[in-house]
Amino acid sequence: MSFSVTKKAPELVAPAEATPTGTLSLSSLDRLRGINYFVEMIFVFSRGEEPSKVIKEAIAKVLVPYYPVAGRLTRDASGKMQVACTGEGMWFVEASADCALEDVDYLKEQPLMISSEQLLPCAPPEIDQSTLWFMVQVTEFTCGGFAMGFKSSHVMFDGIGAGQFKVAIGEMARGLTQPTLTPVWCREDVPSPPELAHAIELTHSITFPPNFEHHTLDISLDRVNQLQSNILEETGQRCSVFDVVTAKLWQCRTRAINQPPQSDVSLSFTVNIRQELRKELPSEGLYYGNCIFQVVIMATSEQIANATLPEIIMLIKEEKKKLSAKFSKFLKGEKEDNPGMLLFTYGTTNLSDARRVGLSEADYGWGTPTYIVPLVENPLSLCLLLNAPVPKKGMRLVTHCVMKEHLEAFKDELKSLA
Repeated sequence: MSFSVTKKAPELVAPAEATPTGTLSLSSLDRLRGINYFVEMIFVFSRGEEPSKVIKEAIAKVLVPYYPVAGRLTRDASGKMQVACTGEGMWFVEASADCALEDVDYLKEQPLMISSEQLLPCAPPEIDQSTLWFMVQVTEFTCGGFAMGFKSSHVMFDGIGAGQFKVAIGEMARGLTQPTLTPVWCREDVPSPPELAHAIELTHSITFPPNFEHHTLDISLDRVNQLQSNILEETGQRCSVFDVVTAKLWQCRTRAINQPPQSDVSLSFTVNIRQELRKELPSEGLYYGNCIFQVVIMATSEQIANATLPEIIMLIKEEKKKLSAKFSKFLKGEKEDNPGMLLFTYGTTNLSDARRVGLSEADYGWGTPTYIVPLVENPLSLCLLLNAPVPKKGMRLVTHCVMKEHLEAFKDELKSLA
């Protein structure tokens, strides 16, 4: 059975009050190649009362302290991206579905029973969407529940920034007059690497066909605790949840795609570096720009496929220890690698840990999300680590990282994580 969504015309929601005008600089980390794209996500809520009206009004209020988001992306004479604070506002779409959330299984699994195109916002066709920072669609279901579809620019926000912006909309919807965390700009205070200042907005190249398959796995807290206990018994050393799950994922995927033994495989993930910029960034308020640095670990297919779990964990730990030194070199222009460059090769496992960016805290007046649906439709092999949907305890691994011919092998390998 097919279901459909009826959308009203997109509406531009302007800030509720007059906001500052002018042009704002973006930081060198905002302008790194590989992050100039929209992050797409759907939040599912089991109930709501006039959610479209409430959330639209909340957006107008939140755009006052977050006034740059109501502006547009422009470029200066040299082609460098910047923010024009025009106060135009954010595009909002109101929609209704001809079914209940139960009919579409609460959008739990991919492929979705309603296409993502029907649940995501879109500006009018005459609008250049590449100049926009954030869009929202609220789709109301016949059961009284609703879904919020988001598109957020990674140039404006990193994961923490986007998560807290969604939380701030919820705070306005619940009647707060100001966000709990006051947003601060300060992008000009982030150092710019001298060699990269005008060269970091390069275009990436894709070296493989984008025909990845989706797979989602829920990992119980008991299983993670068991793996951590095993590592402690074997090595006498403790490891984090991230380290053990990431190591296991890298090995599972490497075995599943079965590259030639001596071919290069890599693990890539981002790390929050707000602590590294503590001298430059304000001690109070929320800095919502990009504060992430790419960690890349290289090995051979044979090495990762045949390694013990403690050996892979040690590789991850050792690379993380180098973070401060590598970031310092990057800021001095000594590092050739681009920390925002996601690796577009099939041998790369890209992981994003979104458990602590505030997504599950978003409450628009009727409780936190029943489900969070990340949408990974780009040609990048990507895995997302989220908190497991309530009432489960643990985490959810959403993957879009193997081709069809490797999917069953990947599922079999991942059974060791379940």
